[in-house]
Amino acid sequence: MRIEEMAIHQLKNIFALTEYEEKEIISVSDIAEKKAKKALSGFNNKYLRADLSPFNSVINCNYLYWLSRELYQIHSGAADKVYYLNKMLNSVDLFYAIELPEEWSCEHPLGTVMGRAKYGNHFFFYQGCTVGGNYNNGVLQYPVIGNNVIMYSDSKIIGNSVIGDNVLIAANTYIKNETIPDNSIVFGQSPNLIIKQRKD
Repeated sequence: MRIEEMAIHQLKNIFALTEYEEKEIISVSDIAEKKAKKALSGFNNKYLRADLSPFNSVINCNYLYWLSRELYQIHSGAADKVYYLNKMLNSVDLFYAIELPEEWSCEHPLGTVMGRAKYGNHFFFYQGCTVGGNYNNGVLQYPVIGNNVIMYSDSKIIGNSVIGDNVLIAANTYIKNETIPDNSIVFGQSPNLIIKQRKD
């Protein structure tokens, strides 16, 4: 079963998808599939084939994000249903109004929340990661994340944080209102982070 057909089948059974919403999904599905393939293509995913598999959670959550985003762009009410389907199936919070980059992927996306931020290209995250806003001097601020950033399991980037290019964020690292330079490995908890220069 094609990934689009599986999504429609699931949406009909869980959310009582209307015929009009089904037509909207079909109208944008090819675009969502192309964007998912583009997003995944830079990561040497051995499971990525010509046909996207609905039975691989990395591929499925990527496709469902792009499908919800494309539906959001045409102001379709089905965007909410696809967003919640992704949340239910893959335990990941990728809200359609959040603009993820052209190339992004993940591994074991369970429990991850990608909130409002500016995301650089070639972004990768593992399970339990969080990106989101924080009030700083009474102003709600969001992170800016550079290119080629990897968030390992249970790491967090919060508030007025600027993450440079080519940064590895170690497991369980908590970054809040910090600036991390390019080509770094980051450990620990704000305000007591350990930042090391990458040698590779």
